[in-house]
Amino acid sequence: MDSLVIVDAANVVGSVPDGWWRDRRGAAERLRDGLAAHAAAGLPGYAEPPLELVLVVEGAAREVASVDGVRVESAPGSGDDRMVELVAAEGAGRDCLVVTADRGLRARVEALGARVTGPRAVRDARGGGRRPGAAADG
Repeated sequence: MDSLVIVDAANVVGSVPDGWWRDRRGAAERLRDGLAAHAAAGLPGYAEPPLELVLVVEGAAREVASVDGVRVESAPGSGDDRMVELVAAEGAGRDCLVVTADRGLRARVEALGARVTGPRAVRDARGGGRRPGAAADG
């Protein structure tokens, strides 16, 4: 069974001050597109391939569509609540990794058996996760 990787779009996008706030939907789409290659390749050091990648979006990014390799879940309310629901419904009995730096969310999904890592895991895996010409996040 594929490993399930759930990515907190708002948290990952917000972890790099590259102007994402001017185009939240575009920032989520860039993240989604950068993640797509990892469905087959995996996230080295975090999750072995193949992966089922789920990007959870909320707010202005709710209109982002799924692409091959990345299923986009639009949270009707709280993105955190939707991620907890996904871990509970789809993470049982399989390797489940949640990508977020949100401490409250980390505690909630770890209580359900998920592993957690920070945004750097997907930013580093996709070439830093920055737009060309954007400042590095150190």
